[in-house]
Formats: sequence, C-alpha cells, structure tokens
Amino acid sequence: MTIRVLIADDQGMVRAGFAALLTAQPDIQVVGEAENGEQAVALTAETTPDVVLMDVRMPVLDGLAAARQILAVPGSATRVVMLTTFDIDEYVLEAIRAGASGFLLKDAPPADLVAAVRVVHRGDALLAPSVTRRLLERVATTPEQRTAPPPALASLTQREREVLVEVARGRSNTEIAAVLTIAEQTVKTHVSRVLGKLGLRDRAQAVIVAYESGLVVPTPSSGTG
Repeated sequence: MTIRVLIADDQGMVRAGFAALLTAQPDIQVVGEAENGEQAVALTAETTPDVVLMDVRMPVLDGLAAARQILAVPGSATRVVMLTTFDIDEYVLEAIRAGASGFLLKDAPPADLVAAVRVVHRGDALLAPSVTRRLLERVATTPEQRTAPPPALASLTQREREVLVEVARGRSNTEIAAVLTIAEQTVKTHVSRVLGKLGLRDRAQAVIVAYESGLVVPTPSSGTG
C-alpha cells in the first residue's frame, strides 16, 4: 500500500528536502506541496492525501488553522502531522485538540520523519517524547486546561479503561499487551472500541482526554513512558 503525502511548508528548501527523502521510500508518494495553509487546504481537497506534513507557522493561513479546516471535513481519512522548530506547549495542545495525529520537531533525524508518516498512517499517535512529557505535565498542573470527562467515558468497560490508561502513558500495543497479559490483537480491538465510543480520531486525542479528564495523573519527576 502506497502512503500518499502532502507537504506544507513556506520554505522551499524544506519542502524539497522532505519530498526527496520521502519519494525515495518505496511505500510513500508525495502528491503535492503547499507554501501556505490556504494552499494546503485546497491541495488536500484536490489530492486527498493520507498524511499531511504541516508546518505550524506559515503565511496567509497558519498551520493550526489549516489543520482544523482539513480535519473538520466530514468523513475525511487524512491525518495531519504538525512540524515546527519550536517546542511550544500551546501549539501541541491546540494541534491535538484540532485532531492532529502528531507533532514532530523539524530537527528530528530523517529516519524519524519517514517513521512518522508510517506511524500516523496506521493510526498511531506521534508525539516527540520531550513534547509529550511537557504537554502532559502542563495539562496536569494547569486547572484551566482540564475539561469535564466526556459522558461516554462511563460507557467504557474496565478492560477498555485499563487500555486507555496505558495508551495515555505512551505505551505501544505490544507493550500494552505485555503489561495487561493479553494478545496484541485484543489490544488493537480495545483501542478501536475506545476511540469509537469516545468519538476520537486517534490515540493522540485519547491521550489528551485521559489526562484532561483526570483518568490518568502524570508524575512530573517520573521518567516513565
């Protein structure tokens, strides 16, 4: 299966570099390039990419606003990864709330960018470890960042809640299977049910819900995850 990717960045050299790297992969096809958020929205509608690599700061329409428009399209299967040179909590939180599947720093190694496209395409969350840790600490220590638990949270079974907790701790399906002593396929089934019941796009949003609702409380001094 070929993963169709759209690159949105206002710097031509960045777009060219990303395009060359991704095109060299046998399972990835670059279907378009945009130099601002407005173009990104238009090209996404035209080319229906599987994944959009979206720079946060762009002219005409910034990356967050463009991501919101793209992800608000009913029935859209496109996933968005936000790219930035700035490790800023507010951008991370807003991006994930908008429905972005991940957040990657531009100075990440090339292999990480390629992996990001594949990870997000298969439905997993992508949050740089340093960004994830700071984000969750922020949500936990800032009362105004908390939101009321979604009513559907009460509909989760005990096992589904256990799986959600492990997802929020940043564990992969393989790791969750080992922790809960269940089959990895069973974990995948539970994750799908959790996302469906809570009306979430992917694991990234599940992480935010788990922490904002207080289901999981991070320990800032811990290196877990």
